[in-house]
Amino acid sequence: MQMNPVGIAHAKSLIDQGQYRINTPWRDVQPSNAAARKFLEQHGAADYACWYLAIDPAQPENSAERYLLPYGDFKSIHRSGIVVARDRADREGATEVRQAVEDILDLFDRLNAC
Repeated sequence: MQMNPVGIAHAKSLIDQGQYRINTPWRDVQPSNAAARKFLEQHGAADYACWYLAIDPAQPENSAERYLLPYGDFKSIHRSGIVVARDRADREGATEVRQAVEDILDLFDRLNAC
């Protein structure tokens, strides 16, 4: 698992634009495999990649399997998705990914403190 700079930048951009949700349960909003594949087919790999915080470099470019750690519903970033991504990166020992995800979580925490 490696960090996906495009996904990290997009997540931060969504927060800056106010396209975020703070209190949604991830199990209720995470995209299904069917929804993810449909988005990939309709929007292409470049847009699809924006919605994932990590990649699996062993998987083929432009494949759905290459992208790991979704954080949103293809409309908004969800804090709950960021928490799940952080925990998974931690379990996988992906230190660089975990730190990048933690930075995004810090943005949410600063928003919530206001």
